[in-house]
Amino acid sequence: MKAIILAAGKGTRMGDLTDETPKPMLPVEGRAILEHIVTGLCEAGVTEFCIITGWKAEAIESHFGDGADFGVSISYARQVVQDGTGKAPELAKDFVGDDAFLLTYGDILVKPETYQNMLERWGDGEFSGLVTVTGSEDVTKGGLFFFDEAFCLNHLVEKPSEAQLDELREKGILKDGETAWYNAGIYIFQPTLFEHTARLEKSPRGEYELTDALTAMLDAADSIAGLEIAGRWVDVRDPEVLHALQNAAE
Repeated sequence: MKAIILAAGKGTRMGDLTDETPKPMLPVEGRAILEHIVTGLCEAGVTEFCIITGWKAEAIESHFGDGADFGVSISYARQVVQDGTGKAPELAKDFVGDDAFLLTYGDILVKPETYQNMLERWGDGEFSGLVTVTGSEDVTKGGLFFFDEAFCLNHLVEKPSEAQLDELREKGILKDGETAWYNAGIYIFQPTLFEHTARLEKSPRGEYELTDALTAMLDAADSIAGLEIAGRWVDVRDPEVLHALQNAAE
């Protein structure tokens, strides 16, 4: 399976840490965040990569080159305008071709076994997509996902407000005592995803959002598998998270 890694953003919440260094290249345990992702995917058997670069792209491209030093093949595509995650995967459309692909953000750390578990879950059925979730995050910061009995996605709300959460509780969709599933930001898709990203419009936040493409897939009755991430999952979203990781490694 091929992999697309979204690594174009500056990471403004990191402050001056990303003035000269793109966030995916910040160090954790002596290696760049992005290097952990590439080597972890390689351990799971993924060896073909397209990395979407943007801010300080040269730092990423010069570090990884063609991927030979890491035992993989890497190509690049530049996202010149930072207008959201919904359109960024389209830059790798030619790279994907007719193959299914794994898609991950360049600042999410998991154990290599997670990628293997995703590939195994993908092989369990005929799916158009697969989403990963964790039950340990504040859902107002990301996507709130709901699943059916087969743990396939059937509804989602992006960055729900407290009012929206109250409404979901009133409707019995979100139930006290049950896990609220948070979008973990690692996916597998068939290339049919691009049919939906092509029709995206900007969200109220002024960006093209990947979760809107997921909603369109659900509206089209596409089957989207779910997988709970077991063990480590870290969104390196801000300096506090980064420093906690660095301190834990000392």
